[in-house]
Amino acid sequence: MLRYIKHNLTEITGIEIYPIISLLIFVLFFTVVIWRTMRISKAEVNHFSNIPLDEDDEYNDNKSE
Repeated sequence: MLRYIKHNLTEITGIEIYPIISLLIFVLFFTVVIWRTMRISKAEVNHFSNIPLDEDDEYNDNKSE
């Protein structure tokens, strides 16, 4: 079965650019994610970690009214 797929892909002109583009998108995406993760401040981390707790308090306050 792989023989049929490989044969069809070799017949398409310009197909060799797609793996390169895919690799570049993959590397760029994870580079941005790692860069953003390294640059996040402690205040943002604390804010994000308290979001589930804050939403739960807001839900209980609205429910009691």
